[in-house]
Amino acid sequence: MTAGSQKVKRIMSGMRPTGRLHLGHYFGALLNWLEFQDKYESYFSIVDWHALTTKYQSSREIESHIWEIALDWLSCGIDPGQSTIYVQSAIPEIAELHLLLSMVTPQNWVEREPTLKDMVKMLAADETEAHEKVTYGLLGYPVLMTADILAFKAELVPVGKDQESHLEFARDVVRRFNHIYGVEYFAPPSPKFTSTPLLKGVDGQKMGKSYGNDIKLADTDADTIKKVKQMITDRTRIARSDPGHTDLCEVPWPMYQVFAQDIKDQVKAECESAQIGCVDCKVRLAGIINEFLRPIRQKRNELDSDRDRLRKIIEHGNAKARKVAQQTLTDVREIMGLSRWY
Repeated sequence: MTAGSQKVKRIMSGMRPTGRLHLGHYFGALLNWLEFQDKYESYFSIVDWHALTTKYQSSREIESHIWEIALDWLSCGIDPGQSTIYVQSAIPEIAELHLLLSMVTPQNWVEREPTLKDMVKMLAADETEAHEKVTYGLLGYPVLMTADILAFKAELVPVGKDQESHLEFARDVVRRFNHIYGVEYFAPPSPKFTSTPLLKGVDGQKMGKSYGNDIKLADTDADTIKKVKQMITDRTRIARSDPGHTDLCEVPWPMYQVFAQDIKDQVKAECESAQIGCVDCKVRLAGIINEFLRPIRQKRNELDSDRDRLRKIIEHGNAKARKVAQQTLTDVREIMGLSRWY
């Protein structure tokens, strides 16, 4: 950002605290956030209420996960001097705004929201327990997501192209609220499209914590080496002396495209001429990934040893975020005719 320039727009995004972050989170979200914080007034939320929508039975784990996600964000370069980092449940105004918005949101809008439908379908796989797993809180997820955005009057929300419909729900709620009360208070938040490369896990599926196939930012060098050695390679290559096929290599070769563009031609030539076997190739890749993550892990360890500092960062972000959300809620109460009771 050039000297004297100002952040002219506000951006808001968040992550559910469900455990330590992995490489997919880094390349799919955090890299974009690092760019955004230099250009926009950035609000990044640890959305613990959203975690409760599907993890309510494991709610006691959420507090430790909040620490983990904050450590991962900060170690990757999210700067509390530039970005506001806060915990969703520390901002009760979001919950009240969620309630007020729910009063004007038609039921059928919620029921047809794509993300919610997918979540319900996943949880209802066991039909005998579906009626217990799909909670009232889960059904309110799209409205709560809208409240997350509108509490800060965010103008931009990072999404992938395939997630555009998710943000459209919030835009519809904004239009309805403004129409009902004859105001132009909320501006429909615009999508900030991000490139989200598909990073495969060690088994060839999309990398994800729930699949147990991820490489975490906080893994040790030894953990990373062990996981990389498990990666699916070229299934047609039987013997070490057989020429490999990089176009059939399921995980290591795509990883080289991300982590080692400078040597990918060398890797391709060595593989396809059988100069190097899959095991050695994966050991080299593990070393490259570990070297890439070394400064992140070092910073994370330093932060983890000073929890008081980490707590102060979060508490400062909570206070700053709450001040903004309080003003929004004060305005909304007045617009809806509720302010005289406060």
